[in-house]
Amino acid sequence: MTMRKGTNVPIQAAAVRVELGWSSGSGTPDVDASALLLAAGKVRSDGDLVFYNQPQHASGAVRYEGKSPAGAAVTDTLAVDLAAVEPAIETVVIAASADGGTFGQVPGLYVRVLDSASGAELARFESQDASSETAFVLGELYRRQGGWKFRAVGQGYASGLAGLATDFGISVEEPQPAAPAAAPTPPAPAQPPAPPARLTKVTLTKEAPSVSLTKQGGTSGAMRVNLNWQVRKQFKGWGQKLGRAMAMHSDLDLDLHALFELTDGRMGVIQALGDTYGSLHQPPYIHLDGDDRTGAAATGENLTINLDHAQEFRRILVFVTIYEGARSFANLNATVTLQPQHGAPIDFSLDECTVPSTACALVLITNQGGELVVQREARYLVPEPGVSPQRTMDYAYDWGLPWTPGRK
Repeated sequence: MTMRKGTNVPIQAAAVRVELGWSSGSGTPDVDASALLLAAGKVRSDGDLVFYNQPQHASGAVRYEGKSPAGAAVTDTLAVDLAAVEPAIETVVIAASADGGTFGQVPGLYVRVLDSASGAELARFESQDASSETAFVLGELYRRQGGWKFRAVGQGYASGLAGLATDFGISVEEPQPAAPAAAPTPPAPAQPPAPPARLTKVTLTKEAPSVSLTKQGGTSGAMRVNLNWQVRKQFKGWGQKLGRAMAMHSDLDLDLHALFELTDGRMGVIQALGDTYGSLHQPPYIHLDGDDRTGAAATGENLTINLDHAQEFRRILVFVTIYEGARSFANLNATVTLQPQHGAPIDFSLDECTVPSTACALVLITNQGGELVVQREARYLVPEPGVSPQRTMDYAYDWGLPWTPGRK
């Protein structure tokens, strides 16, 4: 059913999908859905905001599921398990932000609520009076007399996602004001726009494996990719069997690598083998800091990418191989963190390895129409006999480089 602003309908479903939709086209800004979980009208912490940089609430009740383009139509979806929403949460606000324009430039904007089990449409609200707003509360799911209802809201914010989030108690990173001048000075030149609101960390998961560096503010400066590992000991046996297992990991050495392709067609690899450490300030604008042989928490292996030259990257695949000390990634407990100089850190843990893999793809960074997107891969590969882990990775991602044996 189509609703008028301010009206409400009961939601008789245990779980729903909330779908924001609009028509794309030339001059239409991108739109991103978000949800705020409120207790007494406010979030309890920044963790109660669910959006593309924090795609799942800690309770698991609300998830950001991402965009689905279909021709000129685009939808952005949130999943809400109403039965799993914590008792303290009274309202789930459904909001949206416009990137690169205002909601007055977004045709056909609507929100609808679908029964997750049957797919039936339970409610629909079409926004028709947006103008200069860059953030919008389209509707809200709220508790009433032991059940749930949906209200069509249609309230806009010219202050964007930062203003909307602040109203509900989210702490937003803001530029620090300059110190007052000691004496009158001429007016300062106009300052660049404030960075988009973002939380302090982005965690990539199987359910939400990608994030836009552009949208979360990491588009310039240096970005460090850090790999750390710790052996997770398994005491499943005694004597010689355990002794062999521990000895196998005593000299464990993992190596961080990057396959790169630039927009001018140049391709190559960054790695400790052959001392091909790259360069940060000339092509390929990627540099391997060194070769760590311990995986110590303070250092690990580090790769730095110069995002000042982001427009020159076509794709970068960051991967890790076992140089010595183990025959598989099983029980190595590796974690990966990407730290942009001007953005929130992005991290994830590698899943448990169940195959005899010595090569693992970590992340694929691609230039998608000028937007840098980080995709969590966490993909274990098993080299064929006589084929190096590096060449195996090349084959899997179709790089096509010539390979020769190397040492470090």
